[in-house]
Amino acid sequence: MRIARVLFDARIHYALLENGVARLLAASPFEDPDGLSNGSGKTVLLAECRLLAPSEPSKAVCVGLNYADHSHIGDEDAPGEPLFFLKPPTAVLDPFGVIDYPPETGDLQYEAELAVVIGRRAHRISADRAAEHVLGYTCANDVTARDLQKRDGQWTRAKSFDTFLPLGPWIETVFDPNAVDIRLTLNGAVKQSANTRCMLRPVAELVSAASQIMTLLPGDVVLTGTSGGLGPMRKGDSVSVEIAGIGVLTNTIGTVP
Repeated sequence: MRIARVLFDARIHYALLENGVARLLAASPFEDPDGLSNGSGKTVLLAECRLLAPSEPSKAVCVGLNYADHSHIGDEDAPGEPLFFLKPPTAVLDPFGVIDYPPETGDLQYEAELAVVIGRRAHRISADRAAEHVLGYTCANDVTARDLQKRDGQWTRAKSFDTFLPLGPWIETVFDPNAVDIRLTLNGAVKQSANTRCMLRPVAELVSAASQIMTLLPGDVVLTGTSGGLGPMRKGDSVSVEIAGIGVLTNTIGTVP
């Protein structure tokens, strides 16, 4: 089942997607996760809608150095426990939106990631109960000002600019996250290619670990880390994150308005 958040007829709706058709939902799936079959009765063509970020998280909980080929970049050892950081909700960007290239950085980089979308409140849950709190999965680009990350010695500024968290294009609810291909292309050229089986810690462990620290709320996202192959983006570039079984998230690089 694919769930999208769309703009149609000047109003924002959640919708179920199938074969290019959007069936509008009467309620948010985060308010009524058991009522996904209750549409409003109205169906429209997806082509008549504008795709929005599929959730409005109160926070994005991200994990660093979770792939073996990334954990040794800069001679860093893989962490002994999940290395978490946060992105603010103001960083969220819609599919096809423009990623700002802020003047504070000279090295804007991509990071293709699988994002877990929380469906039910999760507080100190065990890994074997994590799936009960997950609505589904989507694509994410953990945009990073790499020079600021190195200069600051911590990651908040480098990861938190407006538009630095593209999400989408929708949420896939029937999905096994444990062995799927993730690919990033920049202007059509493949820059990252990985499989989630190479993650140091799987999704269930990450969701559980995050919930020990902070309560995860419906709509929050947990980003699961990126692989090697990181590199720069420039103004005018087109960047796409593709995850098998979910879809493709595409954005362009622009300038701060």
